[in-house]
Amino acid sequence: MLGLKLPTDPRWVNIVEKNIDEILTDHAYCEQKAASTAISLIVSFPEYTDLTQEMIALSREEMGHFKMVHDRIIARGQTLGRDRKDLYVVELMKFFPKGGSRTNQLVHRLLYAALIEARSCERFRLLSEELQDKELAEFYHKLMVSEAGHYTMFLKFARKYGNLEEVNQKWQDLLDYEAKIMKNLGKNETVHG
Repeated sequence: MLGLKLPTDPRWVNIVEKNIDEILTDHAYCEQKAASTAISLIVSFPEYTDLTQEMIALSREEMGHFKMVHDRIIARGQTLGRDRKDLYVVELMKFFPKGGSRTNQLVHRLLYAALIEARSCERFRLLSEELQDKELAEFYHKLMVSEAGHYTMFLKFARKYGNLEEVNQKWQDLLDYEAKIMKNLGKNETVHG
């Protein structure tokens, strides 16, 4: 369903289980960045009313997810750690050339967002199926369902605003590129890394 070309090595869950506090901190910041992305799309492309409406709802939802993760951190007797660079996102953002028409810029940002959500969904599925902590596994199952909806929404908008054939080709090319990135990741206690 997600179209990812390289699945996450299931051993990644072992890294997560040994570093739950670290993954929760990273996850909290991922949710915050997802809300920021939604707000940024509103600011950059306000003329797309249907997109703006969806991004308003998404920013609220993502901040709700941030609060849910933050509450879990507090319940574990921890505090939110400092944010770290997401090497996955840094590498992913190198794929499309900078500049171009506003439409191309929008499509590229939507495709990036779709892929980040798809990978998050895939990772959350793994956590929901493999974590020993059943309460945390259930938590990630609920978030997995939400991320799948976000992935399809971003992809739908990219296909709506861009040339369908071109967007589909860009999506396939981006998926191929992402698979190469993933070969070097999956060894850290981060959502994407």
